[in-house]
Amino acid sequence: MKDILFTGSGVAIVTPFHAGAVNFPAFGRLIDRQIDGGTDAIIVCGTTGEAATMTQKERMETIAYCVDRVAGRVPVIAGTGANDTQVARENALAAERLGVDGLLIVTPYYNKATQQGLLRHYKVIADSVGTPIILYNVPSRTGVHMTPSQYAALAKHPNIAGVKEACGNTAQVSRTIALCGPDFPVWSGNDDQNVPILALGGRGVISVLSNLAPELVCQMTDACLAQDYPRAAKLQNESMDLIDALFSEVNPIPIKAAMCLAGFPVGPCRLPLGEMSAPALENLRQVMHRHGLC
Repeated sequence: MKDILFTGSGVAIVTPFHAGAVNFPAFGRLIDRQIDGGTDAIIVCGTTGEAATMTQKERMETIAYCVDRVAGRVPVIAGTGANDTQVARENALAAERLGVDGLLIVTPYYNKATQQGLLRHYKVIADSVGTPIILYNVPSRTGVHMTPSQYAALAKHPNIAGVKEACGNTAQVSRTIALCGPDFPVWSGNDDQNVPILALGGRGVISVLSNLAPELVCQMTDACLAQDYPRAAKLQNESMDLIDALFSEVNPIPIKAAMCLAGFPVGPCRLPLGEMSAPALENLRQVMHRHGLC
């Protein structure tokens, strides 16, 4: 049986920017805050970390800094996906050399690969590295969708360690877990489905909400893993207004605005993502105030 990269609460951590560059001192404080808050894994340079608008040099420097700052306290999982298989492979090898514990590899976007093409894409990368790979299925962003049968085929590879599932379909999650079994962990990629996915047998979450409220997400996942589903459901239900506000505009625009409101200088998103609209920002502020977060 394969080792599980992590169970519980993983944070899809934001990348702080200042004056056009990565703000490493601020990033270090965010990392420490997550670990102090009980977070079980740091996922760096993913969607929420704005890897798509970072240069290759920035991306690898940010991954290297995260590995060094974490210093083995929790697993570090680096986003290394690309829509060019060779680029994704090179990213994975570079991150592996930096000492990450896992690789998060999104389905190749824009090209609209066939189902067979997706399998070949992941197998080429997995054959090239020794670091465990978490597949990342987010069809709303990529235009392609992976299926339980594809997961079952990829789960046979020794370097494929599970999937961050953000398809929004809990029936698919259930079918995946039934088909692939315990050797293929599923992590929730949508904060509004954290408890449902864990209740179906998911192993944890890769959370945007955790940037703002790491203790809350840890309490939620810990309750699920202890099979205290009434408490987990209560926490999920009580945080839905906050989750809705954090996804009222495209991620990571609201979470970066929320972090700034909470006193963490993460700066704005890079273009083409812009400022949060005034009405959405005011609603976010009110919701955060009700939760005691600003």
